[in-house]
Amino acid sequence: MSAMTDYLEEVIANHIHNKDAYTSPSTYLALYTAAPGETGGGTEVSGGSYARELIYDNLSGSPDWTLAAAADGGYQCSNDDDVTFTQATADWGTITHMAVLDAVSAGNMLLYGALTASKTVNSGDTFKFPAGDLDVTYK
Repeated sequence: MSAMTDYLEEVIANHIHNKDAYTSPSTYLALYTAAPGETGGGTEVSGGSYARELIYDNLSGSPDWTLAAAADGGYQCSNDDDVTFTQATADWGTITHMAVLDAVSAGNMLLYGALTASKTVNSGDTFKFPAGDLDVTYK
């Protein structure tokens, strides 16, 4: 499950109503130990070799995503490639949420959502969304 942030809703509304042009940015996946919301926030993992992972490069168009109609209405995008974070060199805590942002650090949060199941990441662990397991829904 995912939701658009207030920021992304405003950007899309301005684009649709010809107020501002919008070019799809490169996007990065971030992991959280406390829930982000409509205006951002939450607690993003930090330290222990954590870094956001590139999930869409606006110059090359990769990695790839599949867009399909969702069974319960709306649309669902799923990752075609594994999204693998760098191996943790310290405990990251219990990952409960994810977000998509438009920068490798700082930037604007675009989408956010809770994980289906929380996952504790300890030193030496590698957090990964296998291909097809990271779903972003639009409804």
